[in-house]
Amino acid sequence: MQLFNTLTRRRETLRTERPDRVTLYVCGPTVYNYAHIGNARPAVVFDLLSRVLRHDYAEVVYARNFTDVDDKINAVAAAAGVPIGTITERYIAAYHEDMRALGVLPPDLEPLVTEHLPEIIALIETLIARGHAYEAEGHVLFQVGSFAEYGQLSGRRPEEMLAGARVEVAPYKRDPLDFVLWKPSTPEQPGWESPWGRGRPGWHVECTAMIGEHLGHTIDIHGGGQDLIFPHHENEIAQGTCAHGARYCHTWVHNSFVTVDGQKMSKSLGNVLLVRDLLDQGPGEAVRLALLGTHYRRPLDWNAERLSRARRTLLRHYRALAEVESLEAIDTPPDAELLAALRRDLNVAEALGRLQQLVDDLKAVDSETDRARAKGRVLASARLLGLLQQAPTEALAALASERADLPVARIEALVAEREHARQQRDFARADALRDALAELGAEVRDTPEGPRWQPAAEVST
Repeated sequence: MQLFNTLTRRRETLRTERPDRVTLYVCGPTVYNYAHIGNARPAVVFDLLSRVLRHDYAEVVYARNFTDVDDKINAVAAAAGVPIGTITERYIAAYHEDMRALGVLPPDLEPLVTEHLPEIIALIETLIARGHAYEAEGHVLFQVGSFAEYGQLSGRRPEEMLAGARVEVAPYKRDPLDFVLWKPSTPEQPGWESPWGRGRPGWHVECTAMIGEHLGHTIDIHGGGQDLIFPHHENEIAQGTCAHGARYCHTWVHNSFVTVDGQKMSKSLGNVLLVRDLLDQGPGEAVRLALLGTHYRRPLDWNAERLSRARRTLLRHYRALAEVESLEAIDTPPDAELLAALRRDLNVAEALGRLQQLVDDLKAVDSETDRARAKGRVLASARLLGLLQQAPTEALAALASERADLPVARIEALVAEREHARQQRDFARADALRDALAELGAEVRDTPEGPRWQPAAEVST
């Protein structure tokens, strides 16, 4: 497996602490609202990565956290007059529902910040004891100047760091770049007792503590969105390395941004696309394929044509599988070429091209044994991508959105009547019924498994 390592700025063969085991940690969402498409992209990307890793390694431990302590959560909870747990539980459940619809498998671990306060406090105490953190006005701050390698991940100079996102300048800091590990809470705010008074953790320290607790002091892969490189992941490296004296992570993997119709998503533009809104426009599998359609390290521009194109691709593939729906697939390993493409820094474009070839091969073979083997290869290969795992008839019904505007019951009755006419060798009647179906907007195709119909608008897709 080769991945582009943000730290070294080159593609490298994956290095693991143990030859048969991979540890993967991905920064998950802050849960105060429904997931948007920018949250969905890393979920789908790292789901894909975890699928490939599970194929290649005996053990994969994949952790994706939820940030359930945050000022934005506090504000939403205060406005609603409810505890923060009421808000976070609601949106964690919604996130799970949305990700299931996109075919994202559950990670092995989903740690919550609120369940790791003892570990967070212990990590902060270690950093203070080692001279990397200090207390000031009820806060505890990491002393950036104590870590000579600070800035290597982002490649930023100090003046660029100060201009970066989420760097708070405050009078109690010894250096403007120093960042908060612990901050005091007012009586109205959520808080926990600590050696520095009642308060709550800073954002950056949370992931480092949870990684140390569940995956160890050195992990193999750390993932997240490109926006997290600085300061969040830069700060994680500083905390973990200084606390434990060991390399924090071997490989850093970051997905690029999502835009909508060429514009950055923002509330002011009103173009923040929620996953559940996209699911009203098309099935989750089509949304997933649309998100995979651009390499993870390149910006992805979301538009209606992208989703429509993904839907058309799935329609073609599922129609081919529908032709052999009653045929039991022979258990076959994934295609070697498709797997090799995914091992090359998740080259999905090449993998999808190869999947198309496998589907074409399925349609071309004649013998039942060869078709069963080809079907097994398509399904095993597509499973790595999280695609084509539904029953074809069900998938086609979900993908054929135009059916909602057609008289389905009438069409299916005519299809059955036409099939009866064909069996009676009344081909004139069968042709007349085909014409009647066409007038209703349906195209009928005869297959070894029986007649299949689809909206006429899809025939050319």
